[in-house]
Amino acid sequence: MSGAHHHIGRPVPPRHHDRLVRGHGRFLADLRATGVLYAALVRSPLAHARVVGFDATAARSDPRCALVLGPDDLAKRTAPIPTVWRLPGQPEDHIPIAAHTARYAGQPLGIVVADTPTAAEDLADAVRLDLDPLPPVPTVADALAEHAPLIVPGAAGNEAGSIRFGAPQEEIAAALSRAELVVEREFTLPRVNHSPLEPRGVLAEYDPGTGLLTVHASSQSPHSMRQDLCAVLGLRADRVRVIAPDVGGSFGSKVLLYPDEAMVCAAAVDLGAAVRWVESRTENFTCAYQGRGQQTTARLAIGPEGRFLVFDAHILADLGAYATQAGSGPHQVTALTLQGPYHVDAAAATVTGVYTTRVPTGAYRGYGMQEAAFIRERLIDEAARELGVSALDLRLDNLIRPEELPHTTHTGLTYDSGDYGAVLRRAAALAERPPPPDPPWVRRAGAVVAAVEISAFAPSALLEAFGIAWSGWEGVRLRINHDGTVTVYSGVIAVGQGIETSLAQIAAEGLGVPLDWVRVELGDTDTAPHSDLSAQASRALTLAGGALLIAARRLADRMRTLAAGFLGTDPDRVTQRIAPHADPSSPDAAFHGADGARITWREVAHRGYRGWGNRKSADRIVLEEAVDFDPPQLTFAHGAHAAEVTVDLGTGRVTVTGYWAVHDSGVLVNPLIAHGQIAGGIAQGLGQALTEEARADAEGVPVTRSFREYAIPAAQDIPEDLVIEHTCTPSTAIPGGFKGLGEGGTILPPAAVTCAVAAAVPEIAHALTSLPLTPSRVRAALRAAGITAEGGIR
Repeated sequence: MSGAHHHIGRPVPPRHHDRLVRGHGRFLADLRATGVLYAALVRSPLAHARVVGFDATAARSDPRCALVLGPDDLAKRTAPIPTVWRLPGQPEDHIPIAAHTARYAGQPLGIVVADTPTAAEDLADAVRLDLDPLPPVPTVADALAEHAPLIVPGAAGNEAGSIRFGAPQEEIAAALSRAELVVEREFTLPRVNHSPLEPRGVLAEYDPGTGLLTVHASSQSPHSMRQDLCAVLGLRADRVRVIAPDVGGSFGSKVLLYPDEAMVCAAAVDLGAAVRWVESRTENFTCAYQGRGQQTTARLAIGPEGRFLVFDAHILADLGAYATQAGSGPHQVTALTLQGPYHVDAAAATVTGVYTTRVPTGAYRGYGMQEAAFIRERLIDEAARELGVSALDLRLDNLIRPEELPHTTHTGLTYDSGDYGAVLRRAAALAERPPPPDPPWVRRAGAVVAAVEISAFAPSALLEAFGIAWSGWEGVRLRINHDGTVTVYSGVIAVGQGIETSLAQIAAEGLGVPLDWVRVELGDTDTAPHSDLSAQASRALTLAGGALLIAARRLADRMRTLAAGFLGTDPDRVTQRIAPHADPSSPDAAFHGADGARITWREVAHRGYRGWGNRKSADRIVLEEAVDFDPPQLTFAHGAHAAEVTVDLGTGRVTVTGYWAVHDSGVLVNPLIAHGQIAGGIAQGLGQALTEEARADAEGVPVTRSFREYAIPAAQDIPEDLVIEHTCTPSTAIPGGFKGLGEGGTILPPAAVTCAVAAAVPEIAHALTSLPLTPSRVRAALRAAGITAEGGIR
C-alpha cells in the first residue's frame, strides 16, 4: 500500500490527557440529572452481628427523606449477587443485598435517599440499628482455630473449599527424595487497598414509562455489571443500560457489582427517579473490596548442580466475609503461576479459601501473580544463600530457553514465546554500577528477579475448564462513516491506561488512514459489543486490539474492492495513497488506478453507503465490520526487575535508590503509554513492598481509614534512577503480535526490593517473608539478629 500510515509503534500522546488536565473530564460526580436525589448507606459498625432491629422512624418522618430501605424491604426487591468463580465444595453463599447478619464492619444494611447529600448522610445516621454482637473472626488463624465461630450458617467450618493444581503428590515426593537442599518458608502477603484517584459511584435513573434503568457507574466492566443487576433486580437485559463515564482508576476495585451499588439502583427503581451515590474516601478504605490477603507455606527443592526439583505451596486465601464474584480467583492464579519462567521437575500448589469477618477481597492489579513472584523469588534467593552461589546464576541456569517454547508448565499453562534469559541478563547489566560511599550505619545491595505475566485472559474454553462463568472472547465493531471518518466501538473500558489512543492507532494502521480520522467509543452497553472481562487481566489491548486489527484489514479490503468497481479495474491494481494530514475528501486521500484515474476516500465511502458500484466480493452495503475474537490460547508477557536499596541499621528504613525493569510485551502499539503503564505499576508495587497494609483491630474493625494511616508512594519515594526497557518477541496467538503489559510493572517490585534487602543484610534474610517492609518491621528483625546502628553485631 503506497503511502501507508504506520501508527503501531509510535509514541503518540494519550488522547485523554489534554482533555482531563484542562478540566473537561466527565467523571461520575460531574454528571447531571433532572430532579436527582442523593443516597447514603446505613452500615454496620460491627464486624459480626445479627441485625435484630432497623428503626428508620426518625428518618422517614423527616420531610427531606424520599425513601428508606432496610433489610426486610431489600429482601422483597432483590436477589443475591451471583458468584462467577467458585472453589470445589464452596458453600452456596452469594453476597446478599438484604443482609440480616452483618459479617464485616461497613457492610451495607440499608439505604436512605434524600434531597441533598448532607440530608442523606444525616438521615442515615438517624437510623437506629439494634445489633446482637457475634464473635468476630478477623484472621485466617482465627477462622481455622478449633471451635471457631461459624461465619457461613450451616457450613461445616470456615473453609470455603480447596483446589489443587500441578503434579500429583507422588511426583512431588519422588522429586523431593532426590533433593540436596529444601528451603521452606511461611509467607504473609497482607490485604491492601486499591486507592483509586476516584472512589466508586453510581447515578441510577429509572423511567417508569419505558421500564428502562440507566446506570452511570464508575465501573471497569459495564457488561458484567448489567448482567449482575439483571440477576439482582429481576430485570430484563434490554431494560438495563450501563454507561461508564470517565473512570478515575480502578486497579480491580471496580470490576464487580457491590451491594451498595445495587441498593442505589433498587432505590431508583422504587422511586422512579434519578439517585446518585458517590463513595467517600473513608468508605473506600473500609468498605470497598480489598486486594491480596494470603498466607502461604511454600518450599523449593534443589538437586544436583543447582537443578530446581520442586516448587510446592499451600495457599490460605483470606476471602473475607463472602466470596466475591471472582472468589478465590487471584489465589488460584498464584498457584497456576508459581513455577514462573523456570524449569522444575515437579510443581504443585493447593489453594484453600477461608472466610473471615472482614470486608471481602477481590481482584487487584497483578492478580495473584505478584504473590507468586514474591514467594518464588524469595525461595530462590534463600536457596542461593544457603548454597553459597550467585542468585542470578542460579536463576539463569534454570530458566526455560527460547528454543524450548512453547512450554507447558506442571499447572497446565502454555508459555508461547519469549527469551527469559536475555531479559534477565539485560536487567542485571543495567543495574551494574559502582556503589557510592555510605555511612557505617547504612548497608546497600541489589537483586534481580523474573516473572511471567498472563495477558489475554482467554480463551473462553479455558475459562469454562476452570469453572469461571465469564466469557473470554472480545468483540469490536469498526465503521467507516458516510463521510469517510472512522468509529471504533469496543466493550473494553478506559481507566486511565490510554486504551482509546492505542485502539485508534490499531484501526488507523489497519485501514491506512490518518490517526485523527478515528474516534473510539467505549463504555456503553447499548452500543458497545459485549465484554464480560473488559479491561481486566492485561487483556484489553491484546484481545480488543487483535479483533480490531482483523476488522480493519477486512474493511480496508472492502474499501479497495469498492474503489476498484468505481474505477473500472481490479482490486489488486488499485493503490491507496493518503497524505499524513489529508481530509477524507481531499485529492491527497484517494484510491488510484493503474491508468491514473482516482477517487477520494470520502467518495468511496459516500457511494458505498448508497449501495452503488460493483461490489463483487463486498457482501454488505454498510461499511462496518464486527469481529469477535477468542484466541486459541493464553499469551504471556514476561519481565525482569533489578532493585538497589539502602537499609538504615538504626531506623530500619529501606530506601530504593535505583530500579531497572526490562519487559517483553510483544509488539508495542504505543511505547509512550507502555512506559507509563510499567512505571505506574512499579510505583504501585513499591508501595506494597514498603508501606501498604489494610489493617483491622482485634474485633475486625478497620483501622486504616484514610491516607493518614495508609501510606501510598509519593513522588519522593520513587527512585530518580528508574530505567525501563522493552524487548519484543511477538505473540504467536494474537493478530499483530500484541501482549498485555498492564500488570507487568506491579508484579515484581515486592520481590525485587525484599531480595535486595536480604542481600544488603543477609543476617535477617530468613525473616523477610512478610510485607510490607516498614521501618518498624525491619528494625525488629535487625535487633533480633543483634545488629546495631553502627553495623556491628552485639
